[in-house]
Amino acid sequence: MDGKKEVTIYDIAEKLDLSPATVSRGLKDHPAIRKETRKRIKETAQLMGYQNNLFASNLRAKKTNTIGIIIPRINSYFMSTVISGIEHVVNAQGYSLIISQSQETFEKEIKNATTMYNSRVDGLLVSLTYTTENIQHFEALLRKRIPIIFFDRVFDDPTCTNVVIDNTKAGYDATMHLLEQGRRRIVHLCGHLTRNTYADRLKGYRMALQDKGIAYDESLVIVNPLNEAGGIEAAQKFLQLDIRPDGIFAANDSSAVACMQELKIAGIRIPEDVAIVGFNNDPIARVIEPNLTTIHYPGYEMGQIAATTLINTIHNSRTSPINTLVLKHELLVRESSSAK
Repeated sequence: MDGKKEVTIYDIAEKLDLSPATVSRGLKDHPAIRKETRKRIKETAQLMGYQNNLFASNLRAKKTNTIGIIIPRINSYFMSTVISGIEHVVNAQGYSLIISQSQETFEKEIKNATTMYNSRVDGLLVSLTYTTENIQHFEALLRKRIPIIFFDRVFDDPTCTNVVIDNTKAGYDATMHLLEQGRRRIVHLCGHLTRNTYADRLKGYRMALQDKGIAYDESLVIVNPLNEAGGIEAAQKFLQLDIRPDGIFAANDSSAVACMQELKIAGIRIPEDVAIVGFNNDPIARVIEPNLTTIHYPGYEMGQIAATTLINTIHNSRTSPINTLVLKHELLVRESSSAK
């Protein structure tokens, strides 16, 4: 048979001298077809290179059994744990995943949303870019009643559910821990404030200072991309200050670790000279010396809850969405913030 020609059930039927209807039922394990016949049909289909056109059959059923995910970056430990949690749930429910990354650009996020719409996903899980200010690019999906769950970086919309932690309380806990260690001049290394995650962590930082009677100093808040370069930049700014801080609260672990390394090169002792707290509980937090105090962010659990909520919404489309689901965080105290 010509390798370029797509094999159909009619080709299999002709080969086995069976009706196309019998072949179709045999491929679907229909009990009306004898077990031996089903086996012969499947073996012949495999030998002939038959591929079931799931897309066409799903279109007829008006369902693709596919869930889309849009995330800012795939090379993030936190995001990888979220995806693992999502995958565990959706695979058990018979769904496939389409994963795309916006690479922290709003324009790419718009293109991703269009791709998901054209792929006819049954539902969508989204963590927004730093700079997303509206969700108009998801309107086509929402008009088709395709449910969207936002997680981590979210957008308040009555038609969508958000899955988050209490970032304000987490920022408060991280800062209060430093204050309780006797630190009074604390730098906050912060992400883009358009996003709820970083704006809320900054809010918690300010609340902790206020509760301890310490004036907020805007010059101690450093906003940057929270990557390795951002951590190094923060350390260099730290070293240039006339009155050096004695504490740092970084809104993620990767920037905290890069900052720590740069400060250590400059001869700054941790935690004696400066105590440091990160965020996310990445594996790198337990590798850096001293080990990094951090906020545990339950990524795997977040993925499971977001996926379960989405699938329940797909199956019960008449149910009103829960606006916000809040997961618990935990402060993990290690050597970077408290003297031995």
